[in-house]
Amino acid sequence: MPSQPQATPGTDGRAAPPRRYGHRPTMKDVAARAGVALKTVSRVVNGEPGVTADTAERVQDAITALGFRRNDSARILRKGRTASVGLVLEDIADPFSSALSRAVEEVARLHGSLLFTGSSDEDPAREEELALAFCARRVDGLVVVPAAGADHRYLAPEVHAGIAAVFVDRPPAGLEADTVLTANAAGARAGTAHLIRQGHRRIAFLGDSPGIHTAEERLRGYREAMAEAGLPVDPSWVSMGPTGPDRVGAALAAALAGPAPATALLTGNNRATLAAVRRLRALDRPVALVGFDDLEFADLLSPGLTVVAQDPAGLGRAAARLLFSRLEGETGPARLVELPTRLVVRGSGEVPPA
Repeated sequence: MPSQPQATPGTDGRAAPPRRYGHRPTMKDVAARAGVALKTVSRVVNGEPGVTADTAERVQDAITALGFRRNDSARILRKGRTASVGLVLEDIADPFSSALSRAVEEVARLHGSLLFTGSSDEDPAREEELALAFCARRVDGLVVVPAAGADHRYLAPEVHAGIAAVFVDRPPAGLEADTVLTANAAGARAGTAHLIRQGHRRIAFLGDSPGIHTAEERLRGYREAMAEAGLPVDPSWVSMGPTGPDRVGAALAAALAGPAPATALLTGNNRATLAAVRRLRALDRPVALVGFDDLEFADLLSPGLTVVAQDPAGLGRAAARLLFSRLEGETGPARLVELPTRLVVRGSGEVPPA
């Protein structure tokens, strides 16, 4: 025979009713167990006066025995807010996304809000599905890292209905909204200029897929630095595409081949950097490397990894603060915030030309 739910004793020694999974204890259950009126339980739960100490203790014992938790949904909705926000990222497992997410969560917590998070996997349809799912659950606002190729007009009805939206790392398409970006072009320009100062004249750039805002901006910064130095850019030195090891390895091999091979390399994001580091370790000649995005343990490599460091936590904090300023009533045109990068010199970018 199937086993039956067993009653367990409460803190007052009385047997609690059998647990029914999927059933959450209500104030009526507490009132019945404590032998008091429903209004008395409400007063105790909400910290209101008018209940004797003995009665309050009996109600608290019943709450503990039943595992009752107050349902704040109705109370919060009466205020017109749900005290929750949604965050749509490219990939929550990526270190950049994780740092950004944690920063958004900390700001949300300070404002008494919960954070719901999902990964778009760089898929515009998945991004839209996630964002609208959060809206259907009545979040107060959204922070979105846009997927490449997404058209954000799908959010216009939600924004018109009162949802606050802030975009981070990349700008929205087809929608005016607050946006927080990294100074990507300036960062890539600084990284390339640093390699030029080390004596390099043939510098390759391995970036992310074309059409991604950050990838295009970093390529622009690289080209600007080369042009400012009066240096030509051989087409074989530039490769844009997925940042998996096979594609990056093939692009790196092409940049380092031929009669005028590159002697230095700027990589466009942390995944491209990791793939390049693995390939460079197998070479029998030195190649200078500056990566865009810092990496954990970058200082433990030999030589240490020189990078153009972003501030993902700063991006998250700035985006969340913009969001809550809108939720607290700030009006006005859409704002753009751009955070600077920082060149971190550790050794790999200071390798002289061979």
